[in-house]
Amino acid sequence: MKKPTSSTLIWLRQQAPLKPEVGQACNGCGVCCAAEPCPVALVFLWQRHGSCRALLWDHASMSYRCGMLTQPAQYLRWLPLRWQAWFARRVRRWIAAGVGCDSSAQAE
Repeated sequence: MKKPTSSTLIWLRQQAPLKPEVGQACNGCGVCCAAEPCPVALVFLWQRHGSCRALLWDHASMSYRCGMLTQPAQYLRWLPLRWQAWFARRVRRWIAAGVGCDSSAQAE
């Protein structure tokens, strides 16, 4: 018996890199964040569904970046300037940035 599947339409830039296989290094494809919010978005942005609103396109690297990591005060107005670097380090750890792809979402 086949498992039921679900599909969600997500919009990403054509210039974005292709999604790596699970376990390979993150390349900023944006598929995971466009498919569903991560735990950081759930806790700090109270976002439960849809593409993460902190998903940002970086023209310089032609890839997607996490806004909660690159500019946390933009999303957390209460975050003091002196805590931004500390918070960004925590977000990097919580989302395992640069560690490896852990998204099973598939882009077609």
